[in-house]
Amino acid sequence: MSFYQKVADIGQRFIRKSTLFKYGFNWSPMYKRSTGKIQYVSDDLMDVRIKLPLSYKNRNYVNSIFGGSMFSAVDPIPMVQLINIIGKDYIVWDKSAAIKFRRPAREDAFAVFSYTKDEIDAIKSTLYSQDEMEIIKTTHLTNKDQTEIFCTIDKTIYIANKAFYLAKKRAQKTMT
Repeated sequence: MSFYQKVADIGQRFIRKSTLFKYGFNWSPMYKRSTGKIQYVSDDLMDVRIKLPLSYKNRNYVNSIFGGSMFSAVDPIPMVQLINIIGKDYIVWDKSAAIKFRRPAREDAFAVFSYTKDEIDAIKSTLYSQDEMEIIKTTHLTNKDQTEIFCTIDKTIYIANKAFYLAKKRAQKTMT
């Protein structure tokens, strides 16, 4: 269990999970360096919104938001969000990511991360019958009114039943 997971487990005894998610990210050194800021987290964690302000900390040579800041502000959210939604009976890992730049971000950028109840039900149903799967979550970094897309990030996320995953890892160790 990571440091962040331990803090979350203890913190949830005293603070709403959504509040802990928001401030845990915003205060953590790994996320702070992205220059992104979580602005909103729904109580059920199904919706998260971030702002990536254009500032001297992330402005690049051509006066727009540095692509690395764009990617790192989006990177951890879908996986950590899903881990917290589906619970401890599942293993969730980022498997791959792709970013497509569409236009320079010369103003603050915003992103919305959403899971629906139907998506979560479909994930759990699939894992009931086949033990592991992958999903692709797509996120757009946009201007405030979402009329311009600065970049699109596709995250491939691996999800497995925890018991299956641990047995698979044990089997792999015995083969080596």
